[in-house]
Amino acid sequence: MSERNSGNQAAYDVVVVGGGAAGLSAALVLSRARRRVAVVKGGAPRNAPAQHMHGFLSRDGLPPRELLATGAAEVAGYGGELLDDDVVGAEKNEDTGEFTVRLAAGGRLTARRVLVATGLRDVLPDLPGARERWGADVLHCPYCHGYEVRDQALGVLGGVEPGALARAVHVALLLPQWSADVIFFPHTMELTPNDRDRLAARGVRVVSGEVARLAVEDGGLRGVGLADGRAVPRSAVFVAPTFAPNGDLLAALGCETGQDGWVVTDARGRTSVPGVWAAGNVADPSAQVISAAGAGSVAAIAINGDLVDEESAVPIAAR
Repeated sequence: MSERNSGNQAAYDVVVVGGGAAGLSAALVLSRARRRVAVVKGGAPRNAPAQHMHGFLSRDGLPPRELLATGAAEVAGYGGELLDDDVVGAEKNEDTGEFTVRLAAGGRLTARRVLVATGLRDVLPDLPGARERWGADVLHCPYCHGYEVRDQALGVLGGVEPGALARAVHVALLLPQWSADVIFFPHTMELTPNDRDRLAARGVRVVSGEVARLAVEDGGLRGVGLADGRAVPRSAVFVAPTFAPNGDLLAALGCETGQDGWVVTDARGRTSVPGVWAAGNVADPSAQVISAAGAGSVAAIAINGDLVDEESAVPIAAR
């Protein structure tokens, strides 16, 4: 383990902000590389409402919290430090290149590099029942949940903004692989003739009319209630939430964002601010748990290489 507690050296080589799959994966790689690493775990992970996660090789069906608990134990086993706290701010010292990370509990950490893996927020449609059943039978990803609701009566709710509508149509086109009974509810959005033709080609029915609620009875979803009083029985409904990055820390550090509001990184997670990386859903809204973990590993290897370059640089005077 590299020691950086004395003189003008930072206390940590890397502070990882976020204790989800991306952050823990990065911390594992860096701890095994004998870097001094602190992980500030932050709040509940995005998939906390889900009972199981899927599509993660060798861990299919595992409760998300078990994955994170196992990962945290592995990081700690290699000397990584895990802090049950939140980051409320960070600043870079342009003279030294080091970072000061401020914690909600009042502490401060100093680090040579920072990896932000704070994920995103799913902004759900403002309909009764949506938040209540989120992650159970109100879903968003067929690859994550489609198999579990196979051969059931499924619905897809059109988006409440143009980007979400396009994602909802995409989901509706996918779902016939899991069920022959799929209904698309455009809600307040207008489907194009091309959208309708594509849905019809996949056997997806369209039920027009504004959706008033998702009907929940006896602790489970029972159907979709329309504003005109119609009720359409459904066992599960897929929605297209708006993805909002938890990127306040990246913005505060001055990292460049694109026109879509997401941080700009290279293929290894490096941001526009030297010393700052981003990985997982905070940089890639489409990343699933397994790909977020992979992105954390990629970023960690890049960060270690960056530190090695710094440590092996020969001062100009010496050259």
